[in-house]
Amino acid sequence: MRVEAPIEEAIGEALADVEARHGVRVLFAAESGSRAWGFASPDSDYDVRFVYAHALEKYLAIDDPPGVIEAMLPRDIDLAGWELRKTLRLMAGGNATPFEWLDSPIVYRQDAAFVARLRALAPALFRPAKALFHYLGTARSTWRDHLCAPEVRLKKVFYALRPLLACRWIEQTRMAPPTPFARLVEAPWVSEAERTMIAALHAAKTAANEADRAPLPPDVAEWLAEQLAHYERIGPTLATRGDTDAAPLDRLLSETIQRSSSASATA
Repeated sequence: MRVEAPIEEAIGEALADVEARHGVRVLFAAESGSRAWGFASPDSDYDVRFVYAHALEKYLAIDDPPGVIEAMLPRDIDLAGWELRKTLRLMAGGNATPFEWLDSPIVYRQDAAFVARLRALAPALFRPAKALFHYLGTARSTWRDHLCAPEVRLKKVFYALRPLLACRWIEQTRMAPPTPFARLVEAPWVSEAERTMIAALHAAKTAANEADRAPLPPDVAEWLAEQLAHYERIGPTLATRGDTDAAPLDRLLSETIQRSSSASATA
């Protein structure tokens, strides 16, 4: 009988195959989605998100190199990667997604020097208002599309709870919220009553099958509606910063590409 390799090994092989097929170097790869958040189902995909750099000559051509690499592989491995320059541009513009990747508790691959420098630059790149509206939009669409029916899937409740608690983190700190859901729940501005409500929902979700549906408890529905209204109201009041100083990002881009190209040439 064939024994499958551990999933981490399969993911490592998939990333190595990406490098070989596309002539790139993976600088950072981490889990995203429900497994990183801490409330995955047994059949949840492995949402592997990564940042990669092309060889130097690709950046010296008149056409931009491919900015995205995606693949859906066996064992529910969902690979999606962004090119380095694209990633830095998005972070400079306040896109919340790369900040979540950097804070993932499940890291599959990292260039330590690159990641340390990017994490050091990240706080100056964060845009509170833009990030809050990103999370608010996620919560709003989950509420509208999945939680207004007579019966709902409990997993979908957490897809609204987490972004709303991320909004609260931003409201309180003006900083990027942590990726793990547990850290959001443990924050001092989350009340004991809210923690009790969330614990009860988590227990019910754990006991249910993935496809099971149940009525949304009235207190949960009321809390969700109140939080949505609150962040719709305060979102525009969050302070925003001016243009990002691109010089540190330019240096990181240049040095990382040159170092990656040198490493590939000697490999």
